[in-house]
Amino acid sequence: MNIRYGHTFQLSTIFVVDKLNTQTIESEAISSTECVGGVGIAAVERDTGLGKDTLRIWERRYGFPRPLRDALGERVYPVEQVEHLRLIKRLMDQGQRPGALLRMPIAELNESVTDTIAKAAKVGADDTADWIVPLLKERAVDQLRAEMAQRLARDGLERFVIETVPALNRRIGDGWMNGEIQIFEEHLYTELMQNQLRSSIYGLASRGLRPQVLLTTVKDEEHMLGLLMVEALLVANGAWCLSLGAQTPIADIVGAANGTTVDIVALSFSGAYPWRKARDALIELRAALPVRVELWAGGGALAGRNRKIDGVRCIDNLRAIPLALADWHATRAVAGKRR
Repeated sequence: MNIRYGHTFQLSTIFVVDKLNTQTIESEAISSTECVGGVGIAAVERDTGLGKDTLRIWERRYGFPRPLRDALGERVYPVEQVEHLRLIKRLMDQGQRPGALLRMPIAELNESVTDTIAKAAKVGADDTADWIVPLLKERAVDQLRAEMAQRLARDGLERFVIETVPALNRRIGDGWMNGEIQIFEEHLYTELMQNQLRSSIYGLASRGLRPQVLLTTVKDEEHMLGLLMVEALLVANGAWCLSLGAQTPIADIVGAANGTTVDIVALSFSGAYPWRKARDALIELRAALPVRVELWAGGGALAGRNRKIDGVRCIDNLRAIPLALADWHATRAVAGKRR
């Protein structure tokens, strides 16, 4: 749960079979809606990587985007607004806050994107991650799987999650930022990486004992890659994990905590998730959870805030997860001696 993999939380999940057909689907969707003055919301979601719920929330809260309506009353978005949304998403993927970006004129957004690309070019590409782009462009799915598995075997799971995956995520983000790859190629990478991590987690799942950790995201937080990275690190360090996947209502999280023997509930919030909404969800959840259950949280929405939430342990970065587990064990050892 760290500031940079807050970016990874923003890589949406779509099945691989969808990825290989996305260009055709997008083209058909756009051509079918542009005749009535705009692009349908499903096509906008695929094209920008912004979820339908996010678009509707922004419309209510910020007055942007401003969709038209077709003959059936469905939202259609003018092409210039879709481009505006692409710019916002690019900058969000670089860690900027959506609230500020939605108030910026498009000319200023363009300048910010140009500055970001220039800075990335000045720093230089990550040579250790450059291999991913040509394989994505070639749709070399089998080779991508093999390369990921080989690097995982070489690095070991913990190093792979802490170093290799973030480097790949940055390369994918930079590639999308500068137009090198398309959004469906980003989705393809995300799905393949998630499958790789799941396979590794399943291979270690029976070894962990304590603590028992329930992992999920709250409603409207749909991003799974960061959550899987956290689960992989927890399992690699001896924890036993129960993942509920994404978008679990708070009442169901509480029910799961009460119905099991979990020691910790861990939540992730991507950089696209509003800070106040994340804070409110954590406060509500902390009040409803049993006192015995710790609440951990992290991700792009919380990174850099330096605002303590009572009863919540905020995990600043991936490397902090093994340390947090060590603290948990040390606290239990001390408590056991006192008894």
